[in-house]
Amino acid sequence: MKKFVAILLMLVLAATMCTALAEEKTYTIGMSQCNLGEPWRVAMNDQIAAAAAEYPMFEVIYSDAAQDNSKQIADIENFIQMQVDLIIASPNEATPLTNVIKRAYESGIPVILLDRKIDGDTYTQFIGADNVYIGRVCGEYVADVLLPDGGKICEIEGLAGTSGGIERDQGFREGIAKNPKLEIIANNNADWLREKAITVAEEMLQVNDEIDLFFALNDPMAEGAYIAAKNAGREKDMYFIGVDGLPTPDGGIRSVMDGRLSLSMVYPTGGKEAIENAYKLLVLGEELEKNVTLGTEVITPDNAAELLVKYGGSVE
Repeated sequence: MKKFVAILLMLVLAATMCTALAEEKTYTIGMSQCNLGEPWRVAMNDQIAAAAAEYPMFEVIYSDAAQDNSKQIADIENFIQMQVDLIIASPNEATPLTNVIKRAYESGIPVILLDRKIDGDTYTQFIGADNVYIGRVCGEYVADVLLPDGGKICEIEGLAGTSGGIERDQGFREGIAKNPKLEIIANNNADWLREKAITVAEEMLQVNDEIDLFFALNDPMAEGAYIAAKNAGREKDMYFIGVDGLPTPDGGIRSVMDGRLSLSMVYPTGGKEAIENAYKLLVLGEELEKNVTLGTEVITPDNAAELLVKYGGSVE
């Protein structure tokens, strides 16, 4: 019995020492961001940095592709050459980034995709919210609450070829289909950027005398549509809705509180989860599930103030 206890204690001690040695080792993580022109993506990087600060064994190296597929491919190739321990990537577009991410994955570097997917499944894990569901909820809210009697909709899309944009558009069209009196009369992309959305919305306003609602695939573009409509003196004639729901002073929650947007959706960045799962994989040696679906919440004028506090925003 004493011999058994002694062996058990030795095994426990060995396991403890192995864990300690694993935690003393340092790990380099390459974070390939598709662009930092969107406030939501700045928030993603900030949340990655805050989460990584809790794990002193992690060093995160950041790159910004500035919406350039070639630049992001080069960034990831650089991470492969550096032999980083793990890559976190938010692809600019799915198809152009598929091969380089596949190359990283097949070279033995774990890859966690955030928010945007690639073609196929040559990655370690995907973390993101359900964009089809988010788009559908927005569409159903328009059909049931904002425009129950029907109306004309202009849609402002993100960068063509991004998985999240394709899925949000799909879900929105599914959602509004329950009301046959709703019609999308114009759609164009503004690359997820507010300034481009102002120009796109101006063109839509000039061509269409009757617009009842602007649906933008993110909050900055919805704000751009609002600015264009306000400049034309028409902002009170229509609704504006978006997606992201950041709790920052210029984020979607505040926009709903202030009455510029009638609806937004909380779209979590997944930055914290990516670092936590990197720790599970690299340090603890755990196998990661292939897909992690993050939750979301609907932001309306009725609950915006409550959600602002919940997600860490300031009510002042």
